[in-house]
Amino acid sequence: MREIVFDTETTGLDPRTGDRMVEIGCIELVNRVPTGATYHAYFNPDRDMPEAAEAVHGLSAAFLADKPRFRDKCSELLEFIADAPLVAHNAGFDFAFLNHELDLCGLEAVCMSRMVDTVGIAKRRHPGAKLSLDALCTRYGIDRSHRVKHGALLDAELLAQVYVELTGGRQIGLELAGEVSDTTVIAMPTSVVRERIFRAPRPHFATPAELSRHAAFIGRIEGAIWAA
Repeated sequence: MREIVFDTETTGLDPRTGDRMVEIGCIELVNRVPTGATYHAYFNPDRDMPEAAEAVHGLSAAFLADKPRFRDKCSELLEFIADAPLVAHNAGFDFAFLNHELDLCGLEAVCMSRMVDTVGIAKRRHPGAKLSLDALCTRYGIDRSHRVKHGALLDAELLAQVYVELTGGRQIGLELAGEVSDTTVIAMPTSVVRERIFRAPRPHFATPAELSRHAAFIGRIEGAIWAA
């Protein structure tokens, strides 16, 4: 099964108030295994970059000024994601921005039925625990030391590892039971038959001196049942 893990960076929190997507990063998984195929792009939002947003991802208006507009890159993005399920952390946020940008281009929105939200999966797996990407990386021992600021491709790479752990970790895809049918013949290792050597038991009897000492010991016990 092909899936796309993706993340976005934006100018703010709500596309309905004029915020825009400025970066997207996508990681391809096939049967929960990264294939090495990725998609990454920056976009000129044609607006200013609020200080609060820049503090999160480090993308300034000056840096984005010479980047292409989303409409110039959307065809290659849509070709990459194709019809695969789309995995994101707090996916409603990323879907809202992606579909807003597609709407501005006069294109059809990505169907919400394709959305896989890792926050929802983490809530079911770890109720009451912290659900941020950083917290889940810590829980699963995923190295995030190089994550100084948010970045769409970097966060998608980390999320891909988290997603694999949330959905079964390294055991995903083994499906051992399902692969053995009623007619499957499983070759078992050939038994090695070794000749066993039986030895006669060694005789052991108490000596007369030992019997004498035992009798003396029993004689000192008042009411000893062994003396009956």
